Amino acid sequence: MLVLPYQAPRLTALLALLWLATTPAMASDSGGLATLDWTLAETLMALEAPPRGVAQVGAYHDWVGQPRLADRVIDLGLRSQPNLELLAQLDPSHILISSMFTHLAPRLSQVGDVDTFSLYTGEHEAWDGAVALTHALGEVTGRPAAAESLVEETAAHIESLRQGLPQGIPPLLIIQFMDDRHVRVFGEHSLYQAVLERLELENAWQEQTNAWGFSLVGLERLITLDAQLVVIEPYPTGVEKNLRHSALWQHQSSVRDDTLITLPAAWSFGALPSASRFAELLAAALAAAPEA
Repeated sequence: MLVLPYQAPRLTALLALLWLATTPAMASDSGGLATLDWTLAETLMALEAPPRGVAQVGAYHDWVGQPRLADRVIDLGLRSQPNLELLAQLDPSHILISSMFTHLAPRLSQVGDVDTFSLYTGEHEAWDGAVALTHALGEVTGRPAAAESLVEETAAHIESLRQGLPQGIPPLLIIQFMDDRHVRVFGEHSLYQAVLERLELENAWQEQTNAWGFSLVGLERLITLDAQLVVIEPYPTGVEKNLRHSALWQHQSSVRDDTLITLPAAWSFGALPSASRFAELLAAALAAAPEA
């Protein structure tokens, strides 16, 4: 089993190269890959090494948005309970998972070789982790040049967006609803924070976060913060309707002032493709926002 923690990009690429010295490259048959993890799936798509099977394809499009999976990609069922019979019929050359699914590795290994990537451990910043993952997948799919291009193009794209931002943008508070009273607020270690730093924007949330880069808080915690609220879709079922009658929500300054920014899905636990998408969506929304 290959385990690649999010380390500095150069070290992670070296580990991948050492592994390849004794293991045939996957990319010669990149269509033989399957994955339960959406972060791995989006990166494979961006590297033009699309997997044949991905877990919860419909939910991937709801939460990740772009890049879209090809129509021919087979839905492997739940990420936590994949359809092993279907996976066996698919007969993938390799099954790629993240560390959150390592408990499934013994069962998955009965179907094919399993390779595990450690994502969002809190030991490294999200940007470094995303770059490391890109290089690692570039090596194991035989597309190292595509990986390097993806890293460079993503950084250049975000820099171009930074240069086009309007002046005087207030601190931002990036949230995602869990229910009609609780939200994830993203800060240190999150992909959104990494993008904000590259856009030279201030994150209003400076409190401690978990390894995934968010704090789970009640809406009342947000009322005292002087910040521009940015909501990342999707809303859980029924939440958007309930918020219309929520005093806690209606008293948020961005809601009262009608300055709330709502962005389409951009995978909060993603890698470079999600970083690029979030930067694009945020930059466009800020450019379209009325001047204070």
